[in-house]
This record gives sequence, structure tokens and C-alpha cells, in this order.
Amino acid sequence: QVQLVESGGGLVQPGGSLRLSCAASGFIFSDYRMGWYRQAPGKQRELVASILSPYNLNYADSVKGRFTISRDNAKNRVYLQMNSLKPDDTAVYYCKREGWRAYWGQGTQVTVSS
Repeated sequence: QVQLVESGGGLVQPGGSLRLSCAASGFIFSDYRMGWYRQAPGKQRELVASILSPYNLNYADSVKGRFTISRDNAKNRVYLQMNSLKPDDTAVYYCKREGWRAYWGQGTQVTVSS
């Protein structure tokens, strides 16, 4: 069965960095666009970034220039490098397999606070 397991969240000071990782299994990883989403308390879940290949990716305007999405198809992993973090980036971050049938990971908490 499809499984997505996120890791790498935590508490970081404003201006700091974190790298999230999502380990995927149960499907042909390279065939699917993968996305990172986030949900802050009281807000709707929103797309942060998604990637099909290094030449086919997109970012939310709020994270452009600060976050980088990447994937390693040999390891079945997708990553989100987050730099220059702001308190507004505080949220639960989710990994998602895009497509006609979507799958979600359980999420990892990112807290940006001094």
C-alpha cells in the first residue's frame, strides 16, 4: 500500500533553516508529481511546492526564493529545504502524492519562533 512518511520538522528560530524529507513506498515513485503542503492553525491547507522533475516544479509565492523542493527517485524521497524561515511558516507540513488518487503523509510540525 502507498505510504508517505515525513521527517525533519522541529523548532527553529526566525532566519533559520530546516530540511524536510518524505519517504515514499508502495508505488512507482518516479511516475508521480509530489507535493509539499502546509496547514497552520485555523487556516486551510495550502500548497507550498510540487515537483515532477527538476524542470517541472512550482512554488507558492510566499516561499519563492527561500524554499527548494527536490527529489531523489533512486531513494523514493522528496525533500523540502527551507531557508530564511519566518514565524508565518509555522505549520504542519504534509507530503502528498498528486494525481487522480491523492495520498497524504501524517505531517511533521514546523515551528518558527524565538
